[in-house]
Amino acid sequence: MARLSRTKKKELYHSIKGARDIFGDEYRLREWFIERAKHVATFYGFGPIATPHLERAELFGTTLGGTTDVVQKQMYAFRTRGGESVALRPEGTAPIMRAYIEHGMHTWPQPVLFWYAGNFFRHENPQRGRWREFYQFGLEVLGTEDPVADGLVIHVAVLMLREVGLQNVLVHLNSLGCKECRAVWRKELVAYFRKHGNALCKDCKRRLKENPLRILDCKEERCREASTNAPQSVSYLCAHCKQHFREVLEHLDDAGIAYVLDHLLVRGLDYYSRTTFEIFFEKPGESAESDNSETKTEVGTEESEKKKLLALGGGGRYDYLGEVIGSRNVPAVGMALGVDRIIPLLREHGKIPKSLQEPPKVFFVQLGTTAKRKSLHLMEELRKAKIPLAQSLSKDSLKSQLRIASRLGVFYAAILGQKEALDDTIIIRDMDSGAQETLPFVKSIEYLKSKLRGKGQPRPPEITDEEDE
Repeated sequence: MARLSRTKKKELYHSIKGARDIFGDEYRLREWFIERAKHVATFYGFGPIATPHLERAELFGTTLGGTTDVVQKQMYAFRTRGGESVALRPEGTAPIMRAYIEHGMHTWPQPVLFWYAGNFFRHENPQRGRWREFYQFGLEVLGTEDPVADGLVIHVAVLMLREVGLQNVLVHLNSLGCKECRAVWRKELVAYFRKHGNALCKDCKRRLKENPLRILDCKEERCREASTNAPQSVSYLCAHCKQHFREVLEHLDDAGIAYVLDHLLVRGLDYYSRTTFEIFFEKPGESAESDNSETKTEVGTEESEKKKLLALGGGGRYDYLGEVIGSRNVPAVGMALGVDRIIPLLREHGKIPKSLQEPPKVFFVQLGTTAKRKSLHLMEELRKAKIPLAQSLSKDSLKSQLRIASRLGVFYAAILGQKEALDDTIIIRDMDSGAQETLPFVKSIEYLKSKLRGKGQPRPPEITDEEDE
């Protein structure tokens, strides 16, 4: 008896963990946010820059710090067939500083202001608003140590969020000082944490020897508690750094930007100096444990209202990064917003613009090959007239296409059959009454515009799993 052969089940391919497909309304909403952010940034003098997704791994290992989680645990690094060690960019600042030095931008009028938008990559645990491939919009000001640049970057970042309707924004702020005053603070940190060594996690015990500032950035609860009474950087600032930080705060006061001083804020990368900041969205009345996204909880002074703070971005000053990359002193400051964090907030708080919500008002019915060919011209006229429409290229029967039009909730169906295509006419059908009128092709656009005037929005489309004929 012949043995029946087993057909191996074909494997279905899925996107890899931490990556995702973006399409439809989410894609349109993301592009809309980027356009609004670009509009604000351009108004304030920032110009565009794009850097490669691939850089030499050494660029990040040297600039971000060899003991940082980004370099040790999160960076996608590999060797090419030619033996070169490269990495998918985990952040945007180091590549932009590399470009500034490589292309001799120090000869340009200073400072140089850039905005950028694009994908970045880190091997993190995926959770709400955090992906291994993520999208950021950033600003960089290179070539000045003036505190007005720090204020400008923070101000423009907040304005971008306000531009899209996110008003409840709070900035957490700190100053890490310059090399000289930070060295004194570092010494005091080491002495403090040596006394509390048993309270630290395994990683932070190692950080105590390699880079004690990283302990302040640890997310482990016991390390956060141990850091509560740690020496504060602002207590060790030199006179010049104190004045710099004071002027940054004055700029924020003048701009009406809400902020709090956060003495545990050191950010996760080694290149930061002086000003560091994070930008949060305040969500009053929500428990901090409602999801796994990166949050802080703040207790307000009035009525002790708990507020959940959702991190949307951050940045700071990096005056020594240029020396590390190219032996050139380039004072600079920048920030990046996490677009993947912002888009869900826009949905959650009803900030989706009407231009993205506008449903089709006309369904274009095409019957036959000649009609389908001729329909392209009429659809273009509808587009020029800004009349939203829908169509179904794969359906040939009138019944199935009208059924789809009904489900979509459109006001009218524009029916173009073989006869109408030859006669240069079109049938306009009222989807509520069923009444139809045949019009010359050239008059149909104005007819639809007059009929749709004052109609408002169509009803929401019906959701159904039923297959059309």
